Amino acid sequence: MTNRKRVFWATTALFTGLLGAGAASAQSSGTVATEATEVETVVVTGQRGPFSIDGAIVAESVAKTRSTITQEFIATQTPGQTILQTLNLVPGLNFVNGDPYGNSGGNIRMRGFDGNRVSLTFDGVPLNDSGNYAAYTNQQLDPELISRASVNQGTTDVDSPTASATGGTINYTTARPLEEPGFQFNLSAGEFDYKRVFMRADSGAFGPWDTTGYFTVSYTNYDKFKGPGELEKTQYNGKLYQDLGNGNFASLSAHWNVNRNAFYNNFINKAQFESGNYLENDIACITPVAVNGTVQNEGTQSTRILSNGTVATGSCTNYHGIRINPSNTGNLRGQFSYGLTDSIRFTFDPSFQYTIANGGGYATLRETDNTLDHAGTNATGPGVDLNGDGDVLDTVGIYNPSNTNTHRYGIISSLIWDLNEDHRIRAAYTLDYARHRQTGEAVRMGRDSEPVNVFSGQERWGDPDAAIRAIDGSILQKRDRFSIAQLNQIALEYRGDFFEDRITLNIGARAPFFERDLNQYCYSQDASSNVRCTNETPTLVLPNGNVRFATTGTTEYIPPFSQTVKYDDVLPNAGIVYRFAEGHSVYASYAEGISVPRTDNLYQPARAADGSLNFSTVQPETTKSTDIGYRFRNDRTVASIALWWTDYQNRIVSSRDNDPLSPFFGEFTERNLGAVEQSGIDAQLGYEVSDQLTVYASASYNTSEVQDDLEINPGVFLPTSGKKLVETPMWTYAGRIDWAPTSDLSIGFQGKFVDDRFTNDVNSESFDSYTVFDVDARYDLTDTFGIRDAYVQLNVTNIFEEEYLGNISTGTTGNRTASLGAPRTAVISIGTSF
Repeated sequence: MTNRKRVFWATTALFTGLLGAGAASAQSSGTVATEATEVETVVVTGQRGPFSIDGAIVAESVAKTRSTITQEFIATQTPGQTILQTLNLVPGLNFVNGDPYGNSGGNIRMRGFDGNRVSLTFDGVPLNDSGNYAAYTNQQLDPELISRASVNQGTTDVDSPTASATGGTINYTTARPLEEPGFQFNLSAGEFDYKRVFMRADSGAFGPWDTTGYFTVSYTNYDKFKGPGELEKTQYNGKLYQDLGNGNFASLSAHWNVNRNAFYNNFINKAQFESGNYLENDIACITPVAVNGTVQNEGTQSTRILSNGTVATGSCTNYHGIRINPSNTGNLRGQFSYGLTDSIRFTFDPSFQYTIANGGGYATLRETDNTLDHAGTNATGPGVDLNGDGDVLDTVGIYNPSNTNTHRYGIISSLIWDLNEDHRIRAAYTLDYARHRQTGEAVRMGRDSEPVNVFSGQERWGDPDAAIRAIDGSILQKRDRFSIAQLNQIALEYRGDFFEDRITLNIGARAPFFERDLNQYCYSQDASSNVRCTNETPTLVLPNGNVRFATTGTTEYIPPFSQTVKYDDVLPNAGIVYRFAEGHSVYASYAEGISVPRTDNLYQPARAADGSLNFSTVQPETTKSTDIGYRFRNDRTVASIALWWTDYQNRIVSSRDNDPLSPFFGEFTERNLGAVEQSGIDAQLGYEVSDQLTVYASASYNTSEVQDDLEINPGVFLPTSGKKLVETPMWTYAGRIDWAPTSDLSIGFQGKFVDDRFTNDVNSESFDSYTVFDVDARYDLTDTFGIRDAYVQLNVTNIFEEEYLGNISTGTTGNRTASLGAPRTAVISIGTSF
């Protein structure tokens, strides 16, 4: 399709050329350099036709299952939308969005794997949390800056900087700066008071070396589609790019993202959904008036204004001002690729990431609690007057979110040696070093239950003046630990072309060496996530080393500890492509993966019989994945189909706690299902019917079988043998039609079907299937109003108002809860560039 390209190229100005798109999935400069010749192979063998069809499908040539989209397609989607939602049409991936615009985050499923087992990277930088591997989909790059995004279903690249990606990778790369100075401006408005502005300024070539650069800023704000509260995001991006000639380059990029989001109430079960009888988070919560000499209990006596406008009495735990998700995230990314000789190339990609974030938090605290500083400010004899009424008789509500503060340093480097034009060897080294501070500072709140600071009393971003003090005068904590996660990885890869480039062979292996340094500063219950952060002196030390406190009875605690745990493996990765006729090829790949235990699991050691601490109750998850596929392309068609199967050991299932009454609300829990066998089919097709009409379709089939019953207590088993994995649809279908009736107008219509999904491990409950359709239309205003490179775009998501349950809080048994799918939502955008 060529008659409407002017609209796209003029308004986005992000095209980076055929060779760049060929390395669409590249996680690093080394992978870009390694895969670049694979595009040349397509050209040399005479495979004519579109490299991509409207950006929704790209003709792949690598020896693994992969799907790629480009900015051409990304630009048609809702402005500001998370890139994960835009990728949702590709096979093998099922993404359930939290709201119509993407700022609430969402849930990734890739061939049955949760998002914690899928590596998400951004110009080579690993974005999964270094502690729990969570992928925070609401904190991704502005879509206007993403040139390409891709999905490796079930496999990683040889230099993938990950200790958890057993399910595959999702990678996206940012646009290069323009050669000429320019400015881009996009403005959007939509339902639920949606407002967004995006601005980009390009410097053009400047300085003695014709350096190029850009700077961008965006701002988004809108109301939740149900219940009180709003979502706000501000993002800044910048990039400098230096062409060094002969394919050599260096670049430096910066990213800063600030989110201030209110959570939705995702505590909706199937019966409530079907009846329509459920509440959102509370509109307001007022604590009782503090009166000297009488008892006030803010956990039972606070006045709640429910989301339906009625009044109730109880705790403020469900108040929307407390159920929040503030985050500040940023990174610096360098990329350097240089040919040392005609046959040897060196690449070096350093990075630094910063994160401070939490998921809100509320608890009640007695003024006579022994963990408090009874000798400090507001201390009155046996307690501390927390509500200022002059007595210590009360129970007060406190704000105590689980803050996570991370400083993360990374290096991905490669040495690539072309033995000759047909054979290449690559050696790679990866470092991922993260300092991970996890705290739960407690601060007072006013009668309106608003947090004084969204980061509580956190030392860099919080408000220590509002802090509640512990016995030694430090800030009272609900958790207090410091971890270092360090990955050192070496990799070796051989790539060879044989029989006049009809066969390409890749053989490689990566060897990750991973260690976690654990420092627990609180007392923890044996083999439990429950902790007591206190400076009290234990009243009893048991022979095995555990302790007891006078105020906690017979409950045993493990004293604060430090421990280093290490994991390593050698993971082979091999693939072969056979181009047996013009436009036809088959491929096969095999890859092994590992996911080492996350931080939270390791902070639950069990006391062994000999008195030592046992950290071996959680073991790494390992996979062996095989794909066999066929691809076809001609001047109008791009198609592929892949059969795959994966054998798991120690299959880990992650689930987010959505219960606002739980002390672990917003955190992830995991369970080990043991061995699991899984297989399926992924297929996609893009077809250019005419210059005005193209179609795209994808389908995935996924079946799984848990091999053993799940032991939940010693000698107690759940009947999980033979059952299927939770939250994994057996069938998904997706499709899109692009129609350009004139050179100025383009219209897209797309939809996705998601099959039933089991909610628990024994498969006793499932949530119904659903289908969501979207429409987009874009009109070029250049000829109509004479405004150069101007356009107007309309996006309507869930146009047929499908009602469905989205993200599931899965578990072992029973009826589970989920989030409500977003309703029909319309947004209109205008933009220009000059």
